[in-house]
Amino acid sequence: MTFVIGENCIKCKHTDCVEVCPVDCFYEGPNMLVIHPDECIDCALCEPECPVDAIFSEDELPADQQDFLRINQEMAEIWPNITEKKDALPDADDWNGKPGKRAMLER
Repeated sequence: MTFVIGENCIKCKHTDCVEVCPVDCFYEGPNMLVIHPDECIDCALCEPECPVDAIFSEDELPADQQDFLRINQEMAEIWPNITEKKDALPDADDWNGKPGKRAMLER
């Protein structure tokens, strides 16, 4: 099993989760993070660190976000690994909880 980063990370990209990951399985895109499912050890340390509740256990991923399992897998293969905390995007607070961000994912 793996953890999955969902839609609410888009346009927020908080990196609190990155610092607690013991296996460095986070990858950084232009406006969101993803978790490499083959590297995640299901330790659950990242989930409570996300200030926008964008991280889900694979078996708790909302039905309307099932495609994010595939998105995490695909983007983790091409985006660079991130291992240290950075500042969130400048307008992250404005985007927290806004629906329909999937179309704004920058690949």
